[in-house]
Amino acid sequence: MSQTVPATCPCDLGKPYAECCGRCHAGEPAADAAQLMRSRYSAYVLQRADYLLSSWHPDTRPAELSLDDAPGQRTQWLGLTVHEHQQDGDRAQVRFTARYRIGGGSAVKMTEHSRFQRIDGNWFYLDAL
Repeated sequence: MSQTVPATCPCDLGKPYAECCGRCHAGEPAADAAQLMRSRYSAYVLQRADYLLSSWHPDTRPAELSLDDAPGQRTQWLGLTVHEHQQDGDRAQVRFTARYRIGGGSAVKMTEHSRFQRIDGNWFYLDAL
């Protein structure tokens, strides 16, 4: 179930959600892979499995995606840092760190180097290196 839409976008750019990731969630194509990656982070925060699946490359997209947390194990997203964005034509890579906490546990930093591909003007998450 989707959470209440925040005033400030979860992707940490400090912009209003409606002017940032909300545009992608409403169907506007991401301008580049970094914007798609930020919008996917925001989709995790807002529990938008529909958007995550639709922005996943068809060759690597899972059949289904559940964002349901186990009892007492709610994921609390704490922030996002984009370290690097490289684009070569219709392929791109983004290196980022997402911070989160599960239940009452310690904060965790997840660093990922992801690959993206543009198909017919739309960027898709391909996989993580």
